[in-house]
Amino acid sequence: MFDLKYFNSKAESHSGNFFVAGCDEVGRGPLAGPVVAACASIEIKTYDQKELKSLLRLWSRFGITDSKQLSSVERSEILKKLSMTSLAVDQIHTHHHSENITVKILIKELHAPKIDEINILQASLEAMKLAMLESCPVHLPGMILVDGNKKLKHDAEQEAVVKGDSKSLLIGLASIAAKEYRDQLMKELGEKYPGYGWEQNAGYPTKKHLEAISLLGVTELHRLTFRGVKEIYAERGYARV
Repeated sequence: MFDLKYFNSKAESHSGNFFVAGCDEVGRGPLAGPVVAACASIEIKTYDQKELKSLLRLWSRFGITDSKQLSSVERSEILKKLSMTSLAVDQIHTHHHSENITVKILIKELHAPKIDEINILQASLEAMKLAMLESCPVHLPGMILVDGNKKLKHDAEQEAVVKGDSKSLLIGLASIAAKEYRDQLMKELGEKYPGYGWEQNAGYPTKKHLEAISLLGVTELHRLTFRGVKEIYAERGYARV
């Protein structure tokens, strides 16, 4: 259990409340739509290693892992088992597993103008930081596990975990929540902006999406600094809104 060592470490150094959280993002590669991040955290009131192990084993049985390795049906089933049947951005989803253990998940998004302003890497990190700050009790001792090789711009104790979504259950859960929310959002946007195929490609640069940009033009949801968009925008501006 990858996450367990962080809980044990905090329990050894601190006798009161503490937390461990995992952050991940989805949507760095698409040409349209927001980058979406989520933070999944477990806050401990009174540490009981046996109780925590039981929860983590349960999550393992649910199949929590890298969201890209799961189908939409599998992701939905996992979230349903965690009583997260209706995903919403900027809303803390709280599950009281017991008197001692509280699980929280928060989804944040940053849209195309911000991505273009600060670049996609910084937007991804910023979205994860916002999800962490708005859902975690950062006034308490804790550890933030961040997927990838970069830490967040915050003085909270952190560890960057390469391929963390397949190692950490907390990061994996964050990735599942973020991806399921974003995929559903892009389906809805695909209905509002027909022709780009967002309901299938989620805004990624598929052949159909690139052809649609060339034919229909650029929308306000497109990332103007991304190749495949910036060329058309420079030529025509917004051709479809």
